[in-house]
Amino acid sequence: MHSDDAKTFLIGLPDVRHDLPFSPGLMHKLFAQTGENSLASLNQVAETISKDQGLTAKILAVANSAFYGLQARVSTVQRAAAVLGLAEIRNIVVAFGIRALSRKFSLPKSFNLLDYWKHQFCVANVAKELARRAGSPDVANLFTAGLLHDLGKLITALYRPEDWQAMEDLAKVKKLPPHKAEDEYWGLDHGVIGSLVLKSWDFPPELYEPVNWHHSPRLAGVFSGDAAMLGMADAIARRIFDGVDSDPEAEEQIIKTCRQFGLDPQEILAQAGELLNDESIDKVVHLLV
Repeated sequence: MHSDDAKTFLIGLPDVRHDLPFSPGLMHKLFAQTGENSLASLNQVAETISKDQGLTAKILAVANSAFYGLQARVSTVQRAAAVLGLAEIRNIVVAFGIRALSRKFSLPKSFNLLDYWKHQFCVANVAKELARRAGSPDVANLFTAGLLHDLGKLITALYRPEDWQAMEDLAKVKKLPPHKAEDEYWGLDHGVIGSLVLKSWDFPPELYEPVNWHHSPRLAGVFSGDAAMLGMADAIARRIFDGVDSDPEAEEQIIKTCRQFGLDPQEILAQAGELLNDESIDKVVHLLV
């Protein structure tokens, strides 16, 4: 157990905000402007983003990628927001912020950044579909939470590479799911780490709380439903994309969560398989590595 090291790590996590490629206040303002109850105009959102040099070009590159399947190219952030929606613009900004972190520091050689991003987009897509089928009002937020659910893994690999490698080795030796190896190693999992970082970036609780509890949704209080859908999306993606099909706990989670929201497990798995095999995911992921 490395609990003292974990405490030191947690105390320093808010400082990660200073390593973002844009002002820490930008994300707070962007979430306020793109929230469901916001009265901000597309021009105001574009003005907020344009204050960061180079971010506009990156947003347009992703917006015009095959992932969104637009019929015509967009050339301004205002147009991209009008066509894709404000929540999607927010997701692109978030993704590029995290991408910049991964380029600022060296990752362990065994950390596959391409697989990391592919998993994030897979979980985001499945979480969004689950939320839609369950009639959740938080469809857009579930997609964003999916993009962020394993942020704690990336943060650990970037700032504590030796600890990350030790936990990877422990998971392999004991054949444990990553979050259980993390808990055994230093008494917390990547959900806690990711949520603390997101909170320090001024993300709203409807995003960082599901990330925090996606492996223990029953403890998420009023966010237990979103945390359950996020955890189920993660389990489905690992089952299909990562080839993890013999994890009894994950299988039980899928069945239990489907029952909770009145969904058919086989139908959900079939739909998820189609989503995760979409080649457009690979194309947008390559823009982030």
